Amino acid sequence: MKYLGKRRESLFTGWNQKLWVGLWLLAVLGIAWPAEAKTTIKSICRLKGQEENTLHGMGLVVGLKGTGDGGSFLPTMRSLAMTMQLMGKPVQAPAELKDAKNVALVLVTAIVPPGGARQGDRLDCVVSSVGAAKSLKGGRLFFTPLVGPENPQHPRVYAFAEGLLTIEDEATPTVGKIAGGCRMEEDFFTPFVKDDRITLVLDPNHADFQTASDVAEWINSQMSIQIEGQPLARAINQQNIEVRVPPQYRDDPVLFVSQVLATPILSPPVQPRVVVNERTGSIVISGDVEIGPVVVTHKNVVVETGPGAAAPAGGRFAPLDPEQAQTAKLKALVEALNAVHVPPQDIIDILKGIDRNGKLQGKLILQ
Repeated sequence: MKYLGKRRESLFTGWNQKLWVGLWLLAVLGIAWPAEAKTTIKSICRLKGQEENTLHGMGLVVGLKGTGDGGSFLPTMRSLAMTMQLMGKPVQAPAELKDAKNVALVLVTAIVPPGGARQGDRLDCVVSSVGAAKSLKGGRLFFTPLVGPENPQHPRVYAFAEGLLTIEDEATPTVGKIAGGCRMEEDFFTPFVKDDRITLVLDPNHADFQTASDVAEWINSQMSIQIEGQPLARAINQQNIEVRVPPQYRDDPVLFVSQVLATPILSPPVQPRVVVNERTGSIVISGDVEIGPVVVTHKNVVVETGPGAAAPAGGRFAPLDPEQAQTAKLKALVEALNAVHVPPQDIIDILKGIDRNGKLQGKLILQ
């Protein structure tokens, strides 16, 4: 037993011991070796023609408690006069309505979901004052036609909106919402097949020439279908991939689209980025964002990265990990600034300065 103990000690010393222990832990814990992450095309693309659309119209909100536009806003008076004429109660001139302070001219919008909407469906609508109204609280939207976005010269009415308004934000009483206030009068669908072709649109986080080319190549290799000797898919630019619908699927394009969107693909790399919300002061950093050698002086804070960085004589100094002198992690910089209690707005200004200097090795997104 003593001999075996010595033998084991001689075998499992130094790096051999660490490697053996590491392999043993992987086996015990069931941890698999890293594998290439996979996703599906529908996780990084959308189908052109399957996006939200907006219906819009101009209408009147009535029943206000003296908080409407009043006679000073002539477009409201003209709209009210026209409405009364259509209802068989004409007025001689808009001036007759100068004391109508319980009416407001509004813009009405409703969002049609990506899948479209059918006749009889009800959608929420948003009502916003465009005149001099002080508040829409307690008002009711009068019957208002909503048109589509296709042709402004020849608008087509798709829905009608009406109902009692709800003010969701008391700080903005001139904007209200009507739950289910928009009733579809016609079907609204956007075609997704045009000239026997569909178009895949990469989401903004993955829009890249290489990614678009990879998606097209992956579709061609997975589906193994050609039309007149040509592959199905081709990248048009960094965001759009055009895919031809094979003849055997033209009577059932939905089946073809479902197969294309479900095609597995290796997860494309995402460009390192920093997302900053200047209003709230929040900063979201992807873990791989780095910064090159740079010196930033902001108020009484000095930031220096790169070889030879040393604390200055005065002011606050934010040190970083010396092992990352050439390409320091931005996360380490933000943590160091937080450690010396630098305000969020000052940190944001420092990030902007690093980005303008070309030393931020990632994309800065300001919201």
